Amino acid sequence: MASATEALFAQPLLLLGGAVIAAPIFRKLGLGTVLGYLAAGVVIGPVLHLIGGSGEILAVAELGVVLLLFIIGLELKPSRLWNMRRDIFGLGTGQVVLTGLALTGVVVATGILDWRGALVAGFGLALSSTAFALQLLEDYGDMNSRYGQRSFSILLFQDLAIVPLLAMVSVLGAPSGEAQQSPFLQVGIAIGAVVGMIMAGRYLLTPLFQIIARTGAREVMIAAALFVVLGSAYLMQVAGLSMAMGAFLAGVMLAESSYRHELEADIEPFRGLLLGLFFIAVGLSMELQVIVDNLLLILVAVPVLMLIKAIVLYGICRMAGSPHRDAVRIGVLLPQGGEFGFVLFTTAAAAGVLSNAQSSLLISIVTLSMALTPLSALIGQRLLARETSEREEMEEDFEGAGSDVLMIGFSRFGQVVAQILLASGRDVTIIDDSADRVRQAAAFGFRIYFGDGTRLDVLRAAGIEKAKIVAICTHKKETTNKIVELIQSECPEMRIYARSYDRIHSIELRGRDVEYELRETLESGLLFGRRTLEGLGVSEDEAYDVAEDIRRRDEERLKLQAQEGIMAGRDLIHQRPVKPEPLVKPKRQVNAIAEDETVAAE
Repeated sequence: MASATEALFAQPLLLLGGAVIAAPIFRKLGLGTVLGYLAAGVVIGPVLHLIGGSGEILAVAELGVVLLLFIIGLELKPSRLWNMRRDIFGLGTGQVVLTGLALTGVVVATGILDWRGALVAGFGLALSSTAFALQLLEDYGDMNSRYGQRSFSILLFQDLAIVPLLAMVSVLGAPSGEAQQSPFLQVGIAIGAVVGMIMAGRYLLTPLFQIIARTGAREVMIAAALFVVLGSAYLMQVAGLSMAMGAFLAGVMLAESSYRHELEADIEPFRGLLLGLFFIAVGLSMELQVIVDNLLLILVAVPVLMLIKAIVLYGICRMAGSPHRDAVRIGVLLPQGGEFGFVLFTTAAAAGVLSNAQSSLLISIVTLSMALTPLSALIGQRLLARETSEREEMEEDFEGAGSDVLMIGFSRFGQVVAQILLASGRDVTIIDDSADRVRQAAAFGFRIYFGDGTRLDVLRAAGIEKAKIVAICTHKKETTNKIVELIQSECPEMRIYARSYDRIHSIELRGRDVEYELRETLESGLLFGRRTLEGLGVSEDEAYDVAEDIRRRDEERLKLQAQEGIMAGRDLIHQRPVKPEPLVKPKRQVNAIAEDETVAAE
């Protein structure tokens, strides 16, 4: 009994411990949490053999992918999904067909498999990993970007494609004594299940949650959310579709429901934990011996697979109108094999299309390609970042430059400042190092020049000797500090007005004897607070007095912090010398007023 209890707790502790240790380390190294989970799985399973047999763990962990697709569905209203139909059926079809045929040709050329096995291998490897790709998009914060939506469209079609691919395996499989289900019947059942899901979501799900919400029991709402997700996933699996597809459809059907945000909050913790467990289980399932026995073949096959898929993805995305950067991002995000490849190869082995050894080899290739995906995506991001850092250059032409005010930086803050100066009749010379911003500002009639304000020759060409004030409006404090240091060393008498990033930066600029500095959010925050007080019924004069008191105490704190450190002046934060009248007077006070009025009347 004790050993059974120990076994019950040992595996979860190992898995959770591996996740807690590996994920933060890999994220700190800039490699992403996905690779950290994979590494934890490899160490716990194939390397140290602390856990054996990942099949059951993987089966449970796949629920993480299911819950992920449900949450994505909640973000996609049916109208938005309809707008994505060209990407889903255009890009998706093109990717699966072209990649499948290309990989089939490569496999046939090697002579490792016959044409039937090559067809299954080619189209199975054409599928990408929904779990890996979407997790990386989440890590990068690009889920709602244009390339993120196109990547998702391709993945969504791949989930749909598993139905005809499984039907293809049943057609190619060796005949057995049992009656084989017609592929047309399989497709018909799948379509019927999708239609049934849509009807149930439209007419049953929202009323169901309305009834449960009236009970006020939060745990029942969570149970109902899990029931809907898992029930729809199971229905789709019975119909021959993927569980993830069922959960996605359930999410889409609830996307316009008033319970959408609560459902998302209820599901999110389960989704994150199970998805991390899925990646660990993939690491556990890696058969190192199969990799060692076929090391040369796998070392060639994995990069060839990823290269072919990346080239096809880049090509079809460019033909579909994606810019170069987006096409590269999609190409490095989806070059791996996917979870449904496991399903297809296992089914093909059971049908006699592939041998068990061939199925294991293909699964190893898919697993290794999944493990390399975070690295390929990281390399792609770094390459694109390097391209971005190589800024577009314009010719530095400062003809006509030279005004009372030289402004460096013309982002949101600088644009407002420039309008005030120009409205007063003052001339302003502006320099900025963004070619696009220079073009746009010039189109609106600003006297703006392309140049790097951290270079002394640019400042001189822009007429710093003629300026009475230099207004530094750059949004990075490192850049601001560099410009301040340069000007004070070369033009020590120049008056400098600077935009500061935050409180600490304000103290730094004051320490450099800048004539005037202003935190970029101070005035807007004070004004916003005043208007909020007025909205609560406080008079305009009282709200102004409160804001001015805050401004005064903030200035006192800054002076103390400059001398004693950032923790000085804490007692000035919550002091409230001005106390506005409450909107509704307390009952006791109202009664007292009434009594006073009665006495006065008598």
